[in-house]
Formats: sequence, C-alpha cells, structure tokens
Amino acid sequence: MSCSCFGASALNRKDNGGADSGDFEGHRLGNIKTFSYKQLRTATDYFHPRNKIGRGGYGTVYKGILDGIEVAVKTLSAQSNQGVREFLTEIDIITNVRHTNLVQLIGCCVQGTNRILVYEFLENKSLDTALLGSQVKDTKLDWERRSAICKGTARGLAYLHEEVVPPIVHRDIKASNILLDKDFIPKIGDFGLAKLFPDNISHISTRIAGTTGYLAPEYVLGGQLTKKADVYSFGVLILEIVSGRSSGKANLATGTQKLLIEWAWQLYEEDRLSEMVDPALEGCPEEELARYIKIAFFCTQATASRRPTMSQVVDMLAKNHTLNEKELVAPGFSQDTTTRSSTTKKIPSTSTSTQMSSVPLSVTQLIPR
Repeated sequence: MSCSCFGASALNRKDNGGADSGDFEGHRLGNIKTFSYKQLRTATDYFHPRNKIGRGGYGTVYKGILDGIEVAVKTLSAQSNQGVREFLTEIDIITNVRHTNLVQLIGCCVQGTNRILVYEFLENKSLDTALLGSQVKDTKLDWERRSAICKGTARGLAYLHEEVVPPIVHRDIKASNILLDKDFIPKIGDFGLAKLFPDNISHISTRIAGTTGYLAPEYVLGGQLTKKADVYSFGVLILEIVSGRSSGKANLATGTQKLLIEWAWQLYEEDRLSEMVDPALEGCPEEELARYIKIAFFCTQATASRRPTMSQVVDMLAKNHTLNEKELVAPGFSQDTTTRSSTTKKIPSTSTSTQMSSVPLSVTQLIPR
C-alpha cells in the first residue's frame, strides 16, 4: 500500500476549529471529520494558484498540508446549486466504503457558504494527466503499469457493484476520475454522480449525467441506469489506456473523425488492431494487448445484457475467463453531435431529460454510416 493511503486517525485527534458539523439543509453529516475553513485556507496557503492540482464540474482541487500530511482539498463552487447535491452524495457514499482502489475521504468543511471535501493526496495525479497530459513522456506508463491500472480499477468497480450493500453505480468512470498513487495504484474518485442501486430493481430512471465519450447508449437514449453503464465506461477506459488516445473527441490524428470506439472496431474488423496501440508500447506482447482491446469490446456491447459483470471482467483480465469472440457484435456508442457531420442522427445531450426509446441500438443504428 502506498504511503499516501494514510488513515484519518492523526487528523481526527485535532478539534474541529469551529466547523459546523450539524445539519446541512436538513442533511445530517454524521460522524465525518470536519475542518474549519480557516484550517483549510492555511493548509493550502490561502488556496494559492500554485497549489491547484485539478478542476472538476463543481469546483477546484488544491494540494494542502494538514498536520504534516499532504491532502487534496476539493472546493465546491458557492454558485453551484446542483453541486450541493453532489457534495452531499459524495459524503454519503464515500464515507461508507473502503477499498484499496477507492480514494479515501478524510473529512469535509461546512462553514458559511463553504463546502469542501478533504481527500488523501495521490502523487501521480489522474490517469488522464499521466496518459494524455503534457508531461506524459516523464510518467513512463509502461504496459505493466497500464495493465495493473486496468485490473485495479476493475476490482474497485466490482467491489462497488457486487460487495457494497446496497450496490453503488459510479456513473462517471473516466480517465480523470482514476487517480494514481506513488506506485501507480489506481483509485476511483469523484463520487458526486454516484447512485445507490438496490438489488431488487432492474434499473433507475434518472437524469442523464456523465461525460461524452463514456456514456452507454441505452443510458443516453432512455435515461435508464444500470450497473452495465459503468461496465461500458470501463470498456472505453481500456481503449484509452491501450491506445494513449482520448475517447471524448474525434481522433483527428488518425485521419478520421471517428470516435475511439468506432475506430477501434473498424480496425478489429479489418484485422489491424495493432495500429491502435500506443507507439510508446512498442515491443509489448501483441497478443495481450489485443486481448485487452477485445475485453473492451465485450464491455461496450450495444445491448447492456450482453456486457459482462465487473467480477467477470476482473476474471477476463486475469485470464481466468476464456473470451468467445464469436459472441462479439459491433459496440454501441453515443456522441456529441457537434463533432459529427450534418448527416449524423441527433443524440440528446447529457443534460437533456427527453425520454426516448430505451431499446439498445447497434453502432450502425445509432450513428448511421
């Protein structure tokens, strides 16, 4: 275990410094460790720009020092009413789960208009930064590390889906939400969009939320959420890890406007999978790289019921499960219409609540060729 995966015991011995740990808009914060705004302001050197390490949809993340321990301080924008819900959801969910591949929440601040979460600090930032950032050459994400990141993330998701009661659907699995400790052990973060998922229901009808490029087609079209939406997002993540390319935009570097998943499937059909592998992985075992790509296709099947569970994915990655390629059909995907030509069938944006048919569509039905 990395030294960054510290417990909160040292911090818990300190008093709360005036932080309000009582009811917040009718919501009980319970026994979570609370910090005062003054403590966190001091810890981050008054939220100095040089300590800024990330930015999400609802605020900014800063590096800080509390009791000599490095922490990540996630601030919520005071103007974000929607973000308040995500803040409370994140507290509810992450304080009740513990796993090697989940980011550890240390505490929070609820004082005046300030809504702040304090997490363990992870030295290698996000997978997005390590894989696609400006310093990617210095990160040295070799295949051994990339494979371990796939496996660790899969184990974290399997824990959320199949071991936690009630199960949890993350809803926003993507490279920027996979954080890496000093040993590149992956930890799933940002549970602001997560949903508790009782076992006695088949799906949740909910507003569509998440990130373009990672969203399962049946979720985009019908707003019906299942665990298989996370499985789909994980499949897209595997393709990014193997290719070193982003899924969220057309891969213009390939000379096409196809999304990563669409381009990968075309190469698979043409028996040219080696062309999508990150050049930095030259010399790695081609058979294993191809296996990971095929696992990604199983995870992104257009029909949700055809996708494996995350525990099955863990077995696939560990080679405990034989891949039957005859079962593969074209993956499904949705895409922001601004990146396609005028002939593209319009897909509702991630903020729409329009109800459409939830019948799963194949890639050719969803995006006409």
